[in-house]
Amino acid sequence: MRHHIGVLAFALAFAAAACAPVDTDTAETAPAVEPVSDVLTEAEQAALTPEQVLEQLKEGNQRFVEGRLTLRDYNAQAAATAAGQFPKAAILGCVDSRVPPEIVFDQGIGDLFVGRVAGNFENEDLLGSLEFATAVAGTPLIVVLGHTSCGAIKGAVAGVELGNLTAMLDNFDEVLAQVREIQAMGTVDPEEAALIQAAIEENVRRTMADILESSEVISGLVESGDLGVVGGVYDLATGQVTWMES
Repeated sequence: MRHHIGVLAFALAFAAAACAPVDTDTAETAPAVEPVSDVLTEAEQAALTPEQVLEQLKEGNQRFVEGRLTLRDYNAQAAATAAGQFPKAAILGCVDSRVPPEIVFDQGIGDLFVGRVAGNFENEDLLGSLEFATAVAGTPLIVVLGHTSCGAIKGAVAGVELGNLTAMLDNFDEVLAQVREIQAMGTVDPEEAALIQAAIEENVRRTMADILESSEVISGLVESGDLGVVGGVYDLATGQVTWMES
């Protein structure tokens, strides 16, 4: 009997507490987060160094990894950039749907130029696009962004042949030859998964080097200190970018 009386008393006390009026003057409330609507201006872009932009991308990727993406007013940013754009970085990435640069670097509309092709390699068209982004539009940083488990690299390793894909995969012949040579020397694990990962990283390095070798415009900007060219490999499982700085 005492047990039932005690339970009843506890229930009545809990109900009374739940129904008690809340003092709205003292109750703590989280401040409302205003979405970001600002966009980069020409003066702000001109003041950025390649090192500063790289640091901003690293910080943005860390926010993405930690689930702290910036709240943005995309409609306002779209309207603000309608008359002009002053991006901070140009990303040469893969077409893979799991690696959207604006999201993985936590950037908004007008922040990034993005060129994408399976396997994130350079060709004449992409070089011209990067020259526009840097020499014409003033972007101070180029990022070559590869990713783990790249289907293009896997296809090249497997010798896939399919329509125009066959010729596209030829772009990785030199990378695979170099990695296989290193693998034969015993410095790379003989397993195919290790070969693929090594090729993904080497492909980023080679693309960075090819951009500088194939474009006097870009290499000149790098020599003057107005432009940086870096690489990174995005981990599909963790969202983390591992950087390769030149």
